[in-house]
Amino acid sequence: MTNQRYGQFCGLARAAEIVGQRWTLLILRDLSVGPRRYSDLLAGLPGIPTNTLAGRLKELEEESLLARAVASEGERSIVYGLTPRGKELIPVLDALSRWGAGGMRSPREGEIVTTASLVAALRVAAGDGIAPKAWNTRYTIRVGDVEINVIMRDGIIMVGPGAAEDPDLVITAGPQIRDLLAGELDAVTAIKSGAVQLEGDPMLLERFAEVLRVPYSPFAPVSLQ
Repeated sequence: MTNQRYGQFCGLARAAEIVGQRWTLLILRDLSVGPRRYSDLLAGLPGIPTNTLAGRLKELEEESLLARAVASEGERSIVYGLTPRGKELIPVLDALSRWGAGGMRSPREGEIVTTASLVAALRVAAGDGIAPKAWNTRYTIRVGDVEINVIMRDGIIMVGPGAAEDPDLVITAGPQIRDLLAGELDAVTAIKSGAVQLEGDPMLLERFAEVLRVPYSPFAPVSLQ
């Protein structure tokens, strides 16, 4: 348990004590994508000190948000995964991700895209989107060295790490994929401007953008009631 205490008998204060430490939300984000070895977490969180990662994992385990398990039969390596209580935080993480993305434009100097951050971003979009049941489409999304997959099948949208098997469309993009998902860049312009490069049927990009569009509005007028 962290030493940070707010001295209030309040659910928000208690939550902040548990998940408000530096790096904790990103550790939870990475684990929300799936179980991870310590080395996987370290690689996916460039810049985190090893002692900080070890300390945060210990705290989260003490709070019953994650648990350790053997990776698979015959292996000795340990993986960390979210418990049912930890998984209750996924909608909270997605809501915070959606809110944070509303104020983002281009990456700041030194900022990178990781597999977990891209999966989490598109998971937010998938949660808002609805795919017709007749669609059966597999996408691979590449941003830098990161590859993830988006599968639309039977009205369900699934997002996961790694390339899709036999994808219908491979989308290679940079930071401007954010503008495509925000509806600030249409599919035709994205292709013509070179914001995305495609391997496969270009018509499927419009389907991708339509279903995964997130209504970011960082410049919407603000009123105080």
